[in-house]
Amino acid sequence: MDAGLIIQLLSGAAGGNLAARILPKFSLGTLGNSLLGILGGGIGGQLLGMMGIETPAGGADLTSIISSVLSGGVGGGVLLSIIGIIKGALGGK
Repeated sequence: MDAGLIIQLLSGAAGGNLAARILPKFSLGTLGNSLLGILGGGIGGQLLGMMGIETPAGGADLTSIISSVLSGGVGGGVLLSIIGIIKGALGGK
């Protein structure tokens, strides 16, 4: 596992919990927020890579670290929000 992916996954967990703090009605509890954030962070980084927006994996320079943090954090927050919206539409709390 390379450093870029690890950073994306950790940033995804943080992004999921931050999104839940900003939008508390979408919160799934700390564990649920973290797990969805990790999943979203991994998916977000991969999607950006497929779209041609490079998140240089394995690099230790500042640009690759920042892009991994942003792609992971945003991916985690977005996935948590999507799942929260679906949960609300299905009649969840």
